[in-house]
Amino acid sequence: MSSDMERFIIVVVINTLVAAGYLIWNRVQNKERPLSYISKGMVMILCPVLGVLYVFLGYIIYRCFFFQGVDLEDVIFKKDRVKTFTHADEERGRTVVSMEEALAVTDKDNLRTLMLNVVRGDIRESLASISLALNSEDSETSHYAASVLQDALNDFRTTVQKCYNEIQKREENQEEYIRILIDYMDQVLRQQVFTDMEQRSFVEQMDSVCELLYWKHPDQVTSRHFQAVSMRLLEIQDFDRCRIWCERAAEHYPDTLATYTCQLKLFFSIGDRERFFEVLSQLRNSKVVIDNETLELIRVFQQ
Repeated sequence: MSSDMERFIIVVVINTLVAAGYLIWNRVQNKERPLSYISKGMVMILCPVLGVLYVFLGYIIYRCFFFQGVDLEDVIFKKDRVKTFTHADEERGRTVVSMEEALAVTDKDNLRTLMLNVVRGDIRESLASISLALNSEDSETSHYAASVLQDALNDFRTTVQKCYNEIQKREENQEEYIRILIDYMDQVLRQQVFTDMEQRSFVEQMDSVCELLYWKHPDQVTSRHFQAVSMRLLEIQDFDRCRIWCERAAEHYPDTLATYTCQLKLFFSIGDRERFFEVLSQLRNSKVVIDNETLELIRVFQQ
């Protein structure tokens, strides 16, 4: 074998070892782009000397001319809360009306569009408005409203029954299920979209789970729960049960506006002026801030 051939073989072997080392090193480093270093390794193997020079010169050129450090001068890592202000959509505000007004004046095409926009969101808060569309002169609108309302109420019935059954057989985390059920039922029942008989049945069921929570976990009954069950009982004119919950609220949350409001509404409904003004006097002497709804209730009763 000639000396030229020996030198050629040595160069090929060294080049192959360098290329293999390059591939193994990148593999050990777990590079995210294997195709990149594999293609470079193949160039080094298939093109001895020139392949190595190509990769090396490419790296040098990149570092010298294209690589730039990250400029963090304008980046702020503070945790200060930043308030952003969004301007009101005045054009949309001029075109938004209540469902009651829309049903009274809107033409058929716009009314159907309105119904579609309502049902696209969470309709549990809009059931009372949807029920108004049942009496629409447009048969398609009333039919669509009836279909949507029926589906929503059926879902409510099914969910309530499942949660109620789960509460009856569960001991662990029972109070959590009860609180979720109370909030869920109140969101729908306060809109009064059921028949009188079915509304009464659901309110009594809500009262029973509240009673269970009160006796087993009294510390888990919030002022909102007292208010919810009191108001729903007041709506079905179960004044005795409503009075019990109002008294409990006064015992556990004496300095809460909802406690005074529930009592005032109860005594207003049954016409007990003496107890009404007694509670009103307590409210005035307390540090509780009175809202507009309570002020209006007081004005009406004093007339």
